[in-house]
Amino acid sequence: MAAYDSDRFSRQTRFAPLGSEGQAKIAAARVAIVGCGALGSASALALARAGVGFLRLIDRDVPELSNLPRQVLFDEADVAAGLPKAVAAAAHLARIDTTLTVEPVCADLTADNASTLLRGVDLVVDGTDNFEARFLINEVCCREEMPWVHGGAIGAEGRVLAIRPGVTACLRCLVPDPPPPGTLPTCDTAGIIGPAALVVGAVQAAEALKMLVGATDRSSGRLLVCDLWDNIWRTVDLSLLAATGCPTCRDGDYPWLEGRTAARPTVLCGRDAVQVSSAGGAVDLARLAERLATVGHVVANPWMVKADVEAGIQLSVFADGRAIVAGTREESRARAIVARYVGA
Repeated sequence: MAAYDSDRFSRQTRFAPLGSEGQAKIAAARVAIVGCGALGSASALALARAGVGFLRLIDRDVPELSNLPRQVLFDEADVAAGLPKAVAAAAHLARIDTTLTVEPVCADLTADNASTLLRGVDLVVDGTDNFEARFLINEVCCREEMPWVHGGAIGAEGRVLAIRPGVTACLRCLVPDPPPPGTLPTCDTAGIIGPAALVVGAVQAAEALKMLVGATDRSSGRLLVCDLWDNIWRTVDLSLLAATGCPTCRDGDYPWLEGRTAARPTVLCGRDAVQVSSAGGAVDLARLAERLATVGHVVANPWMVKADVEAGIQLSVFADGRAIVAGTREESRARAIVARYVGA
């Protein structure tokens, strides 16, 4: 059993379904959280305080002022510093528990890297904002028979589903195909309130703890749906879907991982920003910072360079070559700006 500070977690271990054996399992657990935004922040905070021994934080973005009402691991200093979310979040979590190992990964989860980024953990928590990343998580976890917790929040509504491949329904069982772009509400169209994200993140963390200690109960395989504004809570039994299965969890079909499903242009949720994927690979950030300093104000660190390049346009370039263009939602314009200031 993994060692832990028994006094620190004394109130937690007094909870009979967990106990000292469960706490030892939590201390030994390795968890990956994909997305450090609203849901990822809340679940990471809860899991770190619960005593999880290792957290891998995977995120592609940087904190903005509009994030602060709901993304609890960031503050105004993080926005001013221009650090990637994964790095800033890791620093906050490390101050909570010095025995916690936090691994920040500044990357976009893609078909090329999903298997590597999710390797070596016991469980994955979904803090993402797009179906491509969720389907990639689902396929890796189904292939590796690794549990994961799906979550989503919009407006005052939320949903959580704990998935145990081979036991419960998976995401593809529930959503056979991602909905066409523009058919579902987003943070930009419907907004979101902080409490909805906090509730969903907290429930995700609770489901993660239950799976890490091997606890099963009546919520297993049930989709939780809540509306905090109208105070509605309900669960949906997915046992029939689990019994039938889907091409992914039943037949080992992995279209997203194998590149048979085309990636969509990435307009970032809740922001006037577009992510432009790398075409040329790694970037010399120091040299790029020197070049962009002749254009506008630059903030540079080992992970990224952020620069004000045009009126109302901010360009962030990461070491892996990805770029985020803030100030537009037009993919064509974003690509043109990247080509102009970074290169084709």
